[in-house]
Amino acid sequence: MGQYLEVHPVNPQPRFIREAAAVLNRGGVIAYPTDSCYALGTLASSKSGLERICAIRRIHPQHRFTLLLRDLSEAGTYAVFDTPTYRLLRAHTPGPYAFLLAATREAPRRLLDPKRKTIGLRVPDHPVAQAILAEVGAPLMTSSLILPGQDLALTDPQDIYARLEHELDLILDSGILSSAPTTVVDLTGKEPTVVRLGKGDPAAFLPGS
Repeated sequence: MGQYLEVHPVNPQPRFIREAAAVLNRGGVIAYPTDSCYALGTLASSKSGLERICAIRRIHPQHRFTLLLRDLSEAGTYAVFDTPTYRLLRAHTPGPYAFLLAATREAPRRLLDPKRKTIGLRVPDHPVAQAILAEVGAPLMTSSLILPGQDLALTDPQDIYARLEHELDLILDSGILSSAPTTVVDLTGKEPTVVRLGKGDPAAFLPGS
């Protein structure tokens, strides 16, 4: 049975953040709040964590996952981009977006699109997510908490606990959140392409913007 901790959404309790980091460092899987919706997270290096998230969501391991970063200083390790693309990233991070970029050799292979060799990167604008990343000191593999047969994410952490208490190691409750996932933007072409509409405003990435 997973733990359930009520974490302050603005000033998260350090002891709860340390507990979340300890769970992640053991290869565990958590549900945590972001600036879009609740998400599932595990260390990017955890193969078993990835497999468990795939089982929870009933998705294939080659599903497009996202690498959650604390800030853009880490982005160059995992993705290739030019100066104009970096400026675009800087203007929209942290925020409720995931960006598809060409992957470097250092990018975790299990998170790459197997055909296009791209990786999704995200810098969240939420104190709890940021605190977890700072405490762990490593990127997380993340996926919106959308259950099989659903189009939107679960919004109520008590509902998450009721449904997934035996499948998660930890649920972090920071109140009711949006059901909308991130807006996903493909930056691998000549022009940005919005591939999924979510909470982030897509206006800056649409043709003619």
